[in-house]
Amino acid sequence: MKKQMFFNLGASFLLLFVASAVFGAQGLPWEAPMTVLRTSLTGPIAFGIALIAIMVTGGMLIFGGEINEFAKRGAYVVLVLGLLVTAQNALAVLFPGVAGAGALI
Repeated sequence: MKKQMFFNLGASFLLLFVASAVFGAQGLPWEAPMTVLRTSLTGPIAFGIALIAIMVTGGMLIFGGEINEFAKRGAYVVLVLGLLVTAQNALAVLFPGVAGAGALI
């Protein structure tokens, strides 16, 4: 029983090692689409849409009057998404070598 367990454990580590070596050398298949998505979400058009979203949702929350709780929560979500896109672009301007670089391993 112990011999079978050690064999399975060794085979698992060998498979993990081989898989990491294969994927580390080629790059992962979803890296290119994720790079395109990141570029689309942080470009100048996204920045303009984020600024408009911040202004519209801020005005809606300030001057909205009687809006229900669902609409308020939706406005908060749009406001936070706009702030996230704007903050990423602001960090890219302030720290050009750091923003959007990701983790270095």
